[in-house]
Amino acid sequence: MSDSRSSFFKSLFARHEFVLVLVILLEVVLFQALGRNFLVGRNVSNVFRHSVEIGLLALAMTPVILTGGIDLSVGSMMGLCAVLFGMLVKLAGLDPWIAAVLAIGFGALGGGVNALLITRLNLPPLIVTLGTFSLFRGLAEALTKGAESYSGFPQSFLNLGNSEVAGLPAQVWVFLAVAVGIWLLVHQTTIGRSFRAIGYAADGARYAGIPVARNTSLAYIIAGAVAGLAAVILVSRLGEARANAGIGYELLAITAVVLGGVSIFGGSGTVAGTFLGWIALAILTNGLTRISDYKILDQTVSSVARELSGLLTGLLLLTALAIGAGTKTLAARQARKQSLKTITPKPANP
Repeated sequence: MSDSRSSFFKSLFARHEFVLVLVILLEVVLFQALGRNFLVGRNVSNVFRHSVEIGLLALAMTPVILTGGIDLSVGSMMGLCAVLFGMLVKLAGLDPWIAAVLAIGFGALGGGVNALLITRLNLPPLIVTLGTFSLFRGLAEALTKGAESYSGFPQSFLNLGNSEVAGLPAQVWVFLAVAVGIWLLVHQTTIGRSFRAIGYAADGARYAGIPVARNTSLAYIIAGAVAGLAAVILVSRLGEARANAGIGYELLAITAVVLGGVSIFGGSGTVAGTFLGWIALAILTNGLTRISDYKILDQTVSSVARELSGLLTGLLLLTALAIGAGTKTLAARQARKQSLKTITPKPANP
């Protein structure tokens, strides 16, 4: 009986998602004790309202990282799509919802540029998206001359980022719809299974008949489209479209994905893990702000909240990367030991 219980708890704690749930509960208890009123309904709503855009980018990044790739351009893509959305509404006079659809299309087009360079020219994803990271941001700044922004959008559009539906911020329902869609794609379709196969061994996937280039391209196009959607939601929440939208969001999204247990090397991970990693990161950011009146060495945490947030986010990312690398190394060693046991001949009986 005790052995069965022991194996049950070992298997439970071996699941990355379960450990993340414990981390989230620990964060909630800690910030409630330090900051007071952390669990107030308005603050819980703000946790999700102010982090939906990062959550969307994290969801979009999951298929990309599963294929063994990376997309550093999604934050810059947000800025470019935000500016294009503002220009379509304020300069071209389009309806905001039509402009929103076009902004998502522009995002998909940007993702297609990444996909083309990566799959057709066989360039490394890190180098390609680092280049488009600068390209997309530069285009956004050029279109706004580095200073202009667009505001004065209709209230019906602003309600997307500032109203509530059934007790939750309206944009959270959009996020949940995207989360379900990506979960279905990754875990319930042949294409989703191919993402993991490509990340685990691209050559093996190709020999198995998987269209590696096409499915990899799809992952980047999805990432671009969701970045466009995140830009629209950010504009609706802030009421302003500007070129600096999404700065630094790509690293936060990657942190949420890797923290959620998706291997940075590709081949393994779950959308549920990404979802929990995003929640853990959102609570951390909000909690550091909420404890602004908690005194430490005659200084308020509010004066260093941004620095603490950046520091802890960086530490989280490095820790998650180290754990991922360690897990991969351990798995490789275990596989090697198992293979050696298999091929080692047994001594003959005298």
